[in-house]
Amino acid sequence: MTITLTSAVTPRPPRTTAGSDFAVLARRINDEGLMRRRPAYYLARLSVVTLMFLGGWTAFFLIGSSWWQMVTAAFLAVTFTQVGLVAHDLAHRQVFRTKRPGEIAGRIAANLVVGMSYGWWMDKHTRHHNNPNHDDLDPDVAPEVLIWATESALGRRGLKGFITRHQAALFFPLLTLLAIDLKVSSIKALRNGTVKRPLLESVLLVLHAGAYLAALLVVLSPLQAVAFLLVHQALFGVYLGMTFAPNHKGMPHPAGDEDFLRKQVLTSRNVRGGRITDIALGGLNYQIEHHLFPGMPTPNLRKAQPIVRAYCADLGVAYEETSLTTSYRQALQYLHEVGAPARAEHAAR
Repeated sequence: MTITLTSAVTPRPPRTTAGSDFAVLARRINDEGLMRRRPAYYLARLSVVTLMFLGGWTAFFLIGSSWWQMVTAAFLAVTFTQVGLVAHDLAHRQVFRTKRPGEIAGRIAANLVVGMSYGWWMDKHTRHHNNPNHDDLDPDVAPEVLIWATESALGRRGLKGFITRHQAALFFPLLTLLAIDLKVSSIKALRNGTVKRPLLESVLLVLHAGAYLAALLVVLSPLQAVAFLLVHQALFGVYLGMTFAPNHKGMPHPAGDEDFLRKQVLTSRNVRGGRITDIALGGLNYQIEHHLFPGMPTPNLRKAQPIVRAYCADLGVAYEETSLTTSYRQALQYLHEVGAPARAEHAAR
């Protein structure tokens, strides 16, 4: 992402008194009607993403055995990411009022279409929302391939040590492997019992893999099939990773004793931009508002932003907002700084 399964990816703010900081903000947001469902928006968004998916695969079969399929691979990489962003909203119960339709649609989007376990990702993402950027409790900053805490950078050897010393430069190249990592992590979760419906999710993943590989092998030559798989999965990983990287990387790591509002605001970063940015990042550019109100429909986040920003200013709580390029630069700079002790350790040998 110690494991807690919840019915929705929604952190539980601590019980607050009527006059607490978060309670006051929550009342303002509710008074504006910003927690209400937006069925027309999601009907349109789901329709567009579905048409992209069907259109991409229709083009794939019509084009046939051709190197022009690399363009199709790039288009489907964008499509898979957009499906993943829809699955994110489904997990947060932004789309449907009740739990069951969201879970059904979420498993179809994640397992059957994208090829990753919905249950595994939901568990991981829930723990992230509960304790963003916490060194011990947030699975997104756990020391794995990349290191997000200085003390974890020391003592690494071999390939892991090399990656840690150069992780800022290797960040974007490593994103090309993200799609593979999602699949490997999904299989591990299905085997270790993390997922609540392992048989159902396993069947859906097998159907995804079988249909995907069969399409490539039937339509393309062996070399084209390999090239398509590599281009599609690599670009999918890069795009998906780039939608999440600006949100918390390089932001403060809390001790864990902060109140709910400050824990969510101080660890998150918003990205400035217009409607195109909203679409490209699936609304995750309003990360502060999303972390405070994870059940808020995506189109309402833009409307909530001025309310939250003004309220944070009144409280004196830092509200971080940058351009997209600046957010990546800050994240890469942080990665470089975290790897400094490892570089010094290696130089001293």
